[in-house]
Order: sequence, then structure tokens, then C-alpha cells
Amino acid sequence: MRVLVIEDDTTLGHALQEFLAGQGYAVDWLSAGATVPETLDQQDYDLLLLDLNLPDGSGLDLLKALRASGHQVSVLILTARDALEDRVAGLDAGADDYVTKPFELAELAARVRAFARRRVGQAQPQLEVGPMTFDMVGREVRIRGERVNLSVRELSVLEMLMARAGRVVTKRQIVNSLSAWDADFSENAVEVYIYRLRKRLEGTGVGIQTVRGFGYLLDVEAG
Repeated sequence: MRVLVIEDDTTLGHALQEFLAGQGYAVDWLSAGATVPETLDQQDYDLLLLDLNLPDGSGLDLLKALRASGHQVSVLILTARDALEDRVAGLDAGADDYVTKPFELAELAARVRAFARRRVGQAQPQLEVGPMTFDMVGREVRIRGERVNLSVRELSVLEMLMARAGRVVTKRQIVNSLSAWDADFSENAVEVYIYRLRKRLEGTGVGIQTVRGFGYLLDVEAG
């Protein structure tokens, strides 16, 4: 999942970017609202974390403008404004969730995971493909109960494939979903991670097929 943080506090912006990247998301960060519409026109995001007190205007006005222009990206407001009328105004303006500062990172992570599940139509915090399960909370994969040791990037690629099991996922979709602006992540890197995952999945009954000219498909192997 690709996340855009819009936060003018440098310390918090960096902390959110680092924390969410550690959770396996591709995270970009803007410190003002002026370039947000252009950024969304150039890059698809699954979730915006939006501060309401921005140096160049109101985050609430920005949200209203985004919704008026047709942007459907999910928005989670992060703000110090905790009055009831502020929360109501934020949700009525088109926000999907509202969190007041200060907040615990564990709670934020849980809310972001909820957006990730909603995005793929997954109510439970666990993905299952054949004998393989992916715990979206604990960020671990098990095959027939045995834990599989994977890197953060391998987990992210596998999660994307499992969420779309039985459907083709293109290299470009993987790159767009998992690469932040400052990350060295390309279609060639995708091939490397797919190769590593295939080696991990050998003999498990789950395989990654290459659909030439299109991308990759994760499915239970016949046999």
C-alpha cells in the first residue's frame, strides 16, 4: 500500500515516514498542501494522512477541494483539533477516519491496517492462500504452521500477491504500490524479489506464475 503523509512538523513527518515504511508501506511525505493535487494527479495513493494545520492553508479546505475534483483516495486526518465539531467537520468534508494528536503509533498502525484490509475487501487481519497464511498484524507468514523468514520488502511483495491471489499483478503495479520517491526500487528489483519468493515457496504447494507480457499470479499449485 502506498501512503502520502501531509504534515508540516518535520520531526513528526520523518517519524511517520520511517515508522510506516518499517510496517511495509511505501511512504512519501509533503510538508505543505499546495502540491498535493498535482502529486495525486501524477501518482496513485491508497491512503493520505492529512494534518489540518498546514503552513499554506487549511487541510480541511484542501480535503474539500480534493473531493470536489473527484479524488477518491482514502483520507485519515491527523490533527490536534479534538473538539466534536472539528471531528464532525472533518468526516463531513470527506475524511474516512480522524485521529487526534498526540496518538500512539500502535493505534495508528492498526487504523492503517484497517484501510489496507478494506482496500482488498478483506475483513479479517489474515490472508490465506492454500496452506499459507499472512498475519497482517504481526507481519509474518506461516506455511502449515511453520514461520517463513522474509525481509520487509519480500513480505510486502508477497502480501500484494496474496491479496490478489488468482489474479495477475503487473510489475508496474508492484513498483507503484511499494516504491517511495527516494527508494531505489524498479521493475528489475521486482524480478529479484519474485525469484527469492519462489525459492522460499518451493515444495509448499503455492507458486508464483509468470504471465508473460502481463505480470505475476500467485495460486495453489495443482498436484
